[in-house]
Amino acid sequence: MKWTGLNEIREKYLSFFESKGHLRLPSFSLVPQGDKSLLLINSGMAPMKKFFTGEVTPPKNRVCTCQKCIRTPDLERVGHTARHGTFFEMLGNFSFGDYFKEEAIPWAWEFLTRVMEIPENLLWPSVYEEDDEAYAIWRDKIGVPEEHIVRLGKEDNFWEHGTGPCGPCSEIYFDRGEKYGCGKPDCKPGCDCDRYMEIWNNVFSQFNNMGDGTYEELAHKNIDTGMGLERLACVMQGVDNMFEVDTIRRVIDKVCEISGEHYGDDKNNDISIRVITDHTRSAMFMIADGVIPSNEGRGYVLRRIIRRACRHGKLLGINHAFLVDMVTVAIEESCGAYPELSQRADYIKKVLSMEEERFDATIDAGLSILSDLIRGAVEKHADTISGEEVFKLYDTFGFPIDLTKEIAEESHLIVDEETFDMLMKDQKKRAREARANISGWSEASTDLLKGLPKTEFNGYTEYRAPAKIIAILAEDTLVESVSEGDCTVILDRTPFYGEGGGQVGDTGTIYAEKKMINVYDTKKKDGVYLHLCTVVEGEFHVGDTVTADIADMRRPAIARNHSACHLLQAALRRILGDHVEQAGSYVSEDICRFDFTHFAAMTEKELAAVEKLVNLNILAANAIVTTETDIETARAQGAMALFGEKYGDVVRMVKMGDFSTELCGGTHCASTGNIGLFKIISESSVAAGVRRIEAVTGTGVLALLEEKDGILHAAAQELKAANVQDLPKRAAQLQNELKAEKHEIEVLNAKLASTQTADIMAGAVDVMGVCVVTHKTEGMNLDTVKNMIDDLRSQKENLCIVLSVNDGGKRNLVAGCGKAAAARGAHAGNIVREAAKIAQGGGGGRPDFATAGIKNADKIDEALAAVADLVRGMIK
Repeated sequence: MKWTGLNEIREKYLSFFESKGHLRLPSFSLVPQGDKSLLLINSGMAPMKKFFTGEVTPPKNRVCTCQKCIRTPDLERVGHTARHGTFFEMLGNFSFGDYFKEEAIPWAWEFLTRVMEIPENLLWPSVYEEDDEAYAIWRDKIGVPEEHIVRLGKEDNFWEHGTGPCGPCSEIYFDRGEKYGCGKPDCKPGCDCDRYMEIWNNVFSQFNNMGDGTYEELAHKNIDTGMGLERLACVMQGVDNMFEVDTIRRVIDKVCEISGEHYGDDKNNDISIRVITDHTRSAMFMIADGVIPSNEGRGYVLRRIIRRACRHGKLLGINHAFLVDMVTVAIEESCGAYPELSQRADYIKKVLSMEEERFDATIDAGLSILSDLIRGAVEKHADTISGEEVFKLYDTFGFPIDLTKEIAEESHLIVDEETFDMLMKDQKKRAREARANISGWSEASTDLLKGLPKTEFNGYTEYRAPAKIIAILAEDTLVESVSEGDCTVILDRTPFYGEGGGQVGDTGTIYAEKKMINVYDTKKKDGVYLHLCTVVEGEFHVGDTVTADIADMRRPAIARNHSACHLLQAALRRILGDHVEQAGSYVSEDICRFDFTHFAAMTEKELAAVEKLVNLNILAANAIVTTETDIETARAQGAMALFGEKYGDVVRMVKMGDFSTELCGGTHCASTGNIGLFKIISESSVAAGVRRIEAVTGTGVLALLEEKDGILHAAAQELKAANVQDLPKRAAQLQNELKAEKHEIEVLNAKLASTQTADIMAGAVDVMGVCVVTHKTEGMNLDTVKNMIDDLRSQKENLCIVLSVNDGGKRNLVAGCGKAAAARGAHAGNIVREAAKIAQGGGGGRPDFATAGIKNADKIDEALAAVADLVRGMIK
């Protein structure tokens, strides 16, 4: 059996199955596509579920992959044993209704024994106890002795997950040798000891679990093979665990190099070394696939992983940023198989660096508070840390509950999770209630909508349309008519867009002969459109036929901003990267506001590039085409969808040339050219990992230009520039004048200081051989006084001087000590701090120089008078 590197094993496996007619697919992203049941891909089969169910047609009936996987249910155990890891690679060959057991079993044996050259006597197949077909293939076709084939029960060798496709498994175990065994004479696969390690699992998907205890044979049978790449590498390299495998061991060596520790010397250090190694690799792959640290979902998983690595770095004595150095090695080890790692290396390092920096800014304060909580619990002989205190730690410092639990566990304490969870739920409930409030709509009003038919929306093509009033609400009551005041009108059909998808609701009028209602907003609830109105004239009744007419100047402005939002997202993804995803939006007639996932403030260069790209696509005047289709067809055409959004059987796809394709129910322009122009007015932070851009379009750009033009003309007038074009020249001229005047003031201050120096030094007193000087200065600013003290203490080394200064109403004490005075114990920082206390102030500084602010000017003389005694108490 020849030593083989992990990267070579991967290539051998994929090449072997290519030779058997399989299509080699690249690893799917760790972020599940169209599967809300998973936060992260956790098996080789997970991204192919729809191929197995028939919902999506696979590119070929035989495929093979090496799939990136993340599993985090036992995150706190990672590092404590050499078995647990969050990231791993799963080799797999799959058949979708093509070959079955007769081919799958021999190919598995051929790969292991012929390609990898593992001795046959070290391999033990297992089969499901009732699967005589697989047993016969192993015995008769492969020639494995019966005593080397193990029949196992349903718990071990039958794969099923609720109702649906399922079937028996046939696993292949590697015999690691007697030293790993339990010593029992009947020890074989299925034993709880470590001797036999599973390295291959063939799942034969041949039944359909009907959910009533019965199984039906599938017409089209499938093969799902899973083999952990790291496990096979352990076998081929003769090592005990995944952390000893070549590519992972090099990452461990980097931790040791940075920390100065040696792997294997200390149990606790080994835990931290394994944590950092595993978490660096996991974070690297997650970030490369577009996950960014946040406080929810997969972003929170990533944040936990990074912060756990940071903390274990501190436990190893690493007190500086180190994850970028770690991930550089991890990228080098894996980029051959995953080229996206090298392509996105700078981005990966930037995200890690910023998250590490954020954590460093909070961890010390958080750890200090947590240490106090732990100490308090230990002193009280308690075994639990207060849930309220842990929640406060999380809410104030962003200190993860998982990290708190792990640190508490090290002191044999538990966290009151019940109270913590209750407080978290209360906080989320308050936020949810705030979001759910529909412009003051009460629960009573919402209940009245039950039973009403859904409103037919025709506003994509019509601005004005006939309609029938089917309900009127006034003061939380269904009424038959309304003739004054505010009310809510519900029509059978409407061109009014109800607020949703980030777009504001339409305004306009509902009218009939000699009567009119002003619609000041439109909402929607469960498909019912709510026209929030004020009666202008006449009386309206349920059953009236009316005309619904939206404000035709407002709608196009909203459409311009909404279409621009789509172009903006596409431009951001091209300039910043595919990690950019919509995190929220607000579109009105005045503004286009777009929230998106990104790890740092955008640079001026990036903003300019995004703005230019949007405008180029506006000037291209591409047709904006909307199509109704099913979700899978839309995704196949590259449509962007909001993560976590629920879509129905029919979705609306909005396509803008080849630049942008999104699922969207909002209203849009007919062409990108209708947007006019696009101008970014601000970029800011909304939350950790979320940025916000605000922009204007069309007439909004004209208004912005008018506003800026007005500011320029006002500035020209104030600065007495001949015209706007002369502003830069006039500003430069004023700058030069100010510099000259400042220099003149500095010269005058220096002269003033020089004339006062003799008066100041005249008040010197001798205190045990130290020259002590105090004085209230007049007419000098703070900088001048500081410079004066620097000059005096350098000229007279046994000097200890404290001066008061009034600079623009701000009063300070400034102290300085010469070298000789400082050598004898005089300390400027301590002197000025104690003196300032007398005048209700505070401050401090170095032994040779310090400043302090003072609040009570009436106490300045008293503070200065105390200096001599303060110095006397310090002199040695």
